[in-house]
Amino acid sequence: MFLINILLVDDHALFAKSLAIALEEYAEIEHFIISQETDDLPDLATRENIDIVLMDIHLGKASKNDGLMIARSLLKAIPHLKIIMLTGYDLPVYRHEAKKAGVSGFLNKNINPDKLFDSLLAVYQERSCFPSEEKEPVIEDLTRTEKNILQLIAIGKKRKDIAKELYISERTLSNHSPLLSICSISGSCTSC
Repeated sequence: MFLINILLVDDHALFAKSLAIALEEYAEIEHFIISQETDDLPDLATRENIDIVLMDIHLGKASKNDGLMIARSLLKAIPHLKIIMLTGYDLPVYRHEAKKAGVSGFLNKNINPDKLFDSLLAVYQERSCFPSEEKEPVIEDLTRTEKNILQLIAIGKKRKDIAKELYISERTLSNHSPLLSICSISGSCTSC
């Protein structure tokens, strides 16, 4: 039997503890480590011999960067590391960016524990686990401005604050309508 070491990076303590309890019954998981800190993740992953990192996209006050940026950085530091984005922000644009970042999977936080475990095994065995995208529109590569907007949405910034930070008018920001619809779906921008 093989044993898997997992690191969860999430800012919600209750979710993290609940997931740890849910995964206790699987003998294949040797260690399940939880971190709300993002500064020393490469050292932690190396020290604890982590096989798979479960990473949320929106890390609240735990980090000024979103989970996708942190995943890119982790993969740069530890190329063989496997990362699965485990998030409530289950949107096509995030899945697209996750694939581009080189992560191994993208799962919604409301996943059944058995399906999560199956996904962990698949990724451990060098497969990927992304939801089916058959009926979703093709997403073109995002511009630098669109990526900046998404990052700001992911950390919970409001529409007027995003416009101010990017030195653009709210009207120009409105021209990025697909991104603003993501913003209103996620609930980040109350004024959208």
